[in-house]
Amino acid sequence: MGAALVSFAELPPEARALFGGDFFSTLSWYETVVQTALPPETTADFLVVQHQGAVAGVLPLARTRGVWSSLTTPYTQLWQPLLAPGADAAMVGTALADLCRRAPVRLDAMDVSCPAWIGITEGLRRAGIRTLAFAHFGNWIFPGAAMGWDAYLASRTGAFRELIRRRTRKLLQAGARFQVIGGGDGLAGGIAAYEAMHAKSWKDTEPFPDFIPALMRACAADGTVRLGVLSLDGRTLAAQLWVVFGGTGMLLKLAHDSSADAWSPGTVLTGLMVQRLMTQDAVQALDFGRGDDDYKRQWMSERRQLYGVILANPLWPAGAVAIAKHTVGRLVRGVRKSGG
Repeated sequence: MGAALVSFAELPPEARALFGGDFFSTLSWYETVVQTALPPETTADFLVVQHQGAVAGVLPLARTRGVWSSLTTPYTQLWQPLLAPGADAAMVGTALADLCRRAPVRLDAMDVSCPAWIGITEGLRRAGIRTLAFAHFGNWIFPGAAMGWDAYLASRTGAFRELIRRRTRKLLQAGARFQVIGGGDGLAGGIAAYEAMHAKSWKDTEPFPDFIPALMRACAADGTVRLGVLSLDGRTLAAQLWVVFGGTGMLLKLAHDSSADAWSPGTVLTGLMVQRLMTQDAVQALDFGRGDDDYKRQWMSERRQLYGVILANPLWPAGAVAIAKHTVGRLVRGVRKSGG
């Protein structure tokens, strides 16, 4: 077995072929992250593991002052190890263990039930590395989008269904314009509209302001972007960034003009986008991204939990401290839940 840390530009073709199993594992996603969303003093390191001359797996990592973590951002909804078909996942775990000897490694946005990760944890265990999981964020989804718009709308509560219909009818009768931009000449205007909406909304300033525009351009080149814009009398009321990948429509970012709340432009645009994705893109599922915002319960049907994992060496001081903190944290949360 051999393993090497390389930059994104240095990834060999065989390693690049492992990307793209999900949207957040595409080359476009990681290239955009590397170019626009790395914190100060942070570099992207891709751990390429080889066995008998072939690439067995790739782990996208970030290194900050000599300590590694997953190459994730505030926008990442899923981080996964990238394994070649039939690869020995435990062997990849052994290679990862070498990075955990002196300092804990934190991996975020994980589906810990992923078969690849289960195999990797076996390699970590054999190497003496502890894996400490914690709840990271919730993700609201609707797996049954193939039912179509009418059936979907009927599955929502009566009050919410009528709210969507009434507010949409009111805005469209007032002359509102709805458009979906997938690239081309309209993309620059769509990006400008989204950024203007974000500035007028309740949302905080973006931690990496160049990331979303760069991602929109990258997704436009891949044919996955669906940028929805709702306007009235030449004034943009709301904008949303969706992508369609692997049969799923994913809502990545949304913003609306807070001064137009009386029109409920965010709700109207979401309904129009969901209808469009079901009827024209024939999506099989919807994904409302990371976080447990209350509005997501109205649109989605299921919540899944994403986790973070701390990898710690109990035989090294920093690892022992991380394990102790994790244990104390679990005990405190247990006492709070029990009401003690």
